[in-house]
Amino acid sequence: MNNGIDQETGKALIDAIHRLADTLERVQGKAQPLVVEDGFAAYVFEAEHHGLRPVSHVAAPHLTLLKGIDRVKATLLENSRRFAAGLSANNALLWGARGMGKSTLIKAVQGALAAEMGAEAPALIEIHREDIAALPALLGALRGLDRRFIVYCDDLSFNNPDTDFKALKSVLEGGLEGRPDNVVFYATSNRRHLLPRTMMEQESATGIHPNESMDETIALSDRFGLWLGFHPSDQTDYLAMVEGYLKEFGLDDVDWRADALEWAKTRGNRSGRTAWQFVADIAGRHGRKVGF
Repeated sequence: MNNGIDQETGKALIDAIHRLADTLERVQGKAQPLVVEDGFAAYVFEAEHHGLRPVSHVAAPHLTLLKGIDRVKATLLENSRRFAAGLSANNALLWGARGMGKSTLIKAVQGALAAEMGAEAPALIEIHREDIAALPALLGALRGLDRRFIVYCDDLSFNNPDTDFKALKSVLEGGLEGRPDNVVFYATSNRRHLLPRTMMEQESATGIHPNESMDETIALSDRFGLWLGFHPSDQTDYLAMVEGYLKEFGLDDVDWRADALEWAKTRGNRSGRTAWQFVADIAGRHGRKVGF
């Protein structure tokens, strides 16, 4: 029966179908190699394309400009130096008050390592919270590469123990392969246990065995070897933050203390973020532009 398709056209269609099937098999059945472009100290992981987008400039101040967090700063720097040297190091959870420099500290620590070690320093990879389900694939792709990586997620939290929660818990410690030797994972969160307190209380109150429910909710944070707490700064630390930034940009000759205190009062908190926003305002008033 003549179906309107000659033999040559039919063969071309069959070949096209085979090529399409081969492409789908490669995409779906095999992990795509992760390309790490040389010459960059930082990258952003793009889960949709399973790729790393190079970052030419990381916006972060020098470690010496981060005031009021001396203990956690020293602890994270030492942990990162051990990791960079190929020694044992812990995953770290930086938790606590908003605006106190949790993510800034991670970037500043990597910058300090880059200044000390040059191209031998670990590279920084940012993974977004909404892409955390792709973290196992990212770590698998980084495993075995001839370079060290600090993978970090900013503002990591969960509304309930969902699949992302359980996947991350497994990746950090409990998976068959474990964490790759050339990767350490840092996360920031306003919540110590990464879940809202109301959710933790509800899990404990409604569970058949309340202690087991509570254990489940804190099991993820337990996977982090370092818990680094950030607390609201007092007035002395806040003014030291402002002064440090002003000196860095040559603006410390202006009369600023009363304005700085009023700035913090109107915002209801004294933090590194508030200090930086005040300094940006002062710079603008004096016809200057500041940034890192």
